[in-house]
Amino acid sequence: MENSRVLRIVIPTLVGIAFLLLWEFLVRINGVPTFVLPAPSSIWTSFIANFASLMDSLWVTLSITVLAFILAVVGGVGLAILFSQSRIVEMALFPYAIVLQVTPVVSIAPLILIWVGFDRVQFALLILAWIVAFFPILSNTTLGLRSADHNLRDLFRLYGASRWQVLTELQLPSALPYMLAGMKISGGLALIGAVVAEFVAGSGASTGLAWRIIEAGNRLDIPKMFAALLLLSGLGISIFFGLSWIEHLLLRRWHESALRREE
Repeated sequence: MENSRVLRIVIPTLVGIAFLLLWEFLVRINGVPTFVLPAPSSIWTSFIANFASLMDSLWVTLSITVLAFILAVVGGVGLAILFSQSRIVEMALFPYAIVLQVTPVVSIAPLILIWVGFDRVQFALLILAWIVAFFPILSNTTLGLRSADHNLRDLFRLYGASRWQVLTELQLPSALPYMLAGMKISGGLALIGAVVAEFVAGSGASTGLAWRIIEAGNRLDIPKMFAALLLLSGLGISIFFGLSWIEHLLLRRWHESALRREE
C-alpha cells in the first residue's frame, strides 16, 4: 500500500518534469518568440520578478473563493435540510435554485455590478462566485437526505424517534458522502465563478489573478500571464485535493467508497 501511495506521487511528478523539459527544449530549439509561447524558465523569471503583486492577487482571489464556498456550503446544506423537512417548501423554491444554476454568470455579472455598485466590486465578485458554487451542494445534499434507507427510517419511527433525531442520526450521516461530493465540485466552481466574474467586471479596482492576466495580456507580458495562470491552476488543484483529503478523513472508517480505496 505504501509503495502504491509513493507511485501516485512520483509518477505524476516525473511526467510533469518531463513535460516542462520538453516544453523548454522545443521553445528554444524552434526559436519561438516569448510573446507567442514563453519557455518555463521565462515564466519562472517573471514569477520571481512579480512575486509580490502576484501573491497579493492570489490572496484576493483565494479569499473571495473561500468565502463564497463557505456561504455556498452553509446556504446549500441549510436549504437542503429545509427541503427534506417540507415538500411544499422544496416545490416552491427548488425551481428558482435551478434558475440560478442555468443562468450564465457572464450574463448577470453586469447587472450585479450595477446593483451592488462599481465601488464595491469585491462584494459583487463574491455574490457571483456564490451563485456558481451554491447549486451543486444543494442538489447533492438534497439527494443524499432523500437516499437514507427507508427501512431504517421506518425503524426510527417505530421506536418513537423525533424528526430531529431522524435528521441528525440517520439522514445527515447518510447524506454526508453526497454532501462531500458536492463540496468537491463546488470548490472548483467557486474559483471559476470568482475568475469569470472578475473578467467580466474588467475593473482595475479588482486586483485578483484574473485582473493580472488581463493586465499582462494588454501589455503583451505573456510570461507574467502564464505565471498568473499557473497560480490559478495550482490554487484550483489545491482546493480539490484539500477537499478530497477532508472527504477521506470523514469517510475512511465507514463508507464503502473510502474502504475500497484503502484496499
